[in-house]
Amino acid sequence: MNEMGERVGCGERKSGETSVVVGLGELLWDLLPAGKQLGGAPANFAYQAQNLGARSAVVSAVGDDAFGQEILDALVGFGLGTQHVALDTQHPTGTVSVELDESGIPNYIIHEGAAWDCIQPSPELLKLAESCDVVCFGSLAQRSPVSRATILQFLDSTRAGCMRVFDINLRQSYYDAEIIRESLRHADVLKLNDEELPIVAKLLSISDSESNVLMHLLSEFDLDVIALTCGGEGSVLRTPTEESVHPGVPCAHTEDTVGAGDCFTACLAMGLVRGEPLHMINDQANRLASYVCSRKGAMPPMSEGIGAS
Repeated sequence: MNEMGERVGCGERKSGETSVVVGLGELLWDLLPAGKQLGGAPANFAYQAQNLGARSAVVSAVGDDAFGQEILDALVGFGLGTQHVALDTQHPTGTVSVELDESGIPNYIIHEGAAWDCIQPSPELLKLAESCDVVCFGSLAQRSPVSRATILQFLDSTRAGCMRVFDINLRQSYYDAEIIRESLRHADVLKLNDEELPIVAKLLSISDSESNVLMHLLSEFDLDVIALTCGGEGSVLRTPTEESVHPGVPCAHTEDTVGAGDCFTACLAMGLVRGEPLHMINDQANRLASYVCSRKGAMPPMSEGIGAS
């Protein structure tokens, strides 16, 4: 919605223009059984959006330590800039201990007091907010009042027509009803999974069928699109007037599922920016998410996956 209360769509760009896409929030090392991998949903999202043709930026903070320098080097290696990643001399670089079950499903232990809990506002961030076409944010980085205030200020500073994607990403106990409500008020697009939907419904006191909960959220928060992912069972994309249901794409061999949801979100956002039909977006998102599951870590080389059809 713009300041006049008119719907401005999902950030469609003119043909040939490159979208400026921002991943806003946590940036960390996922400490996997096979070794550490660069992680954090916003960074994963930015990486995948860039693979799909965007000009991506990561907004976060790392510690002034060895892990932090390794993250900065890794971002450069992935082709992502570090201009908007602050160096925090008071807090360590974030880490998450990740355990995988027999199916490759991760369990996360997210360590507190990290640099990304202390993302500070700056004139440069406000300029980025005013110029970006898509911003993706979640609930996890809002566990800290400091980062939450910066995230909300960034969202409030985006231009009319910028697509604000709330990838809810519920982790441990780092969320509550107020964080969810305020984030939804700032969002145009909501992405969540089938485990998160009943939690959100309970927090917001919505008691109804899955389909009706989605319609309630679309209406109450004036959302353009909701994406409900169901792991290997596919996904549902819902707008106020249209629905696309996809059965999912089987993965012959799952290495791990870390980052698959973030890949789906990036495909969703880029498809919406380009004005693609829902069914096309849903198919591409499922195919690339399945490809990520077949590779180790959240940021595998994507040339083979993007070429899949």
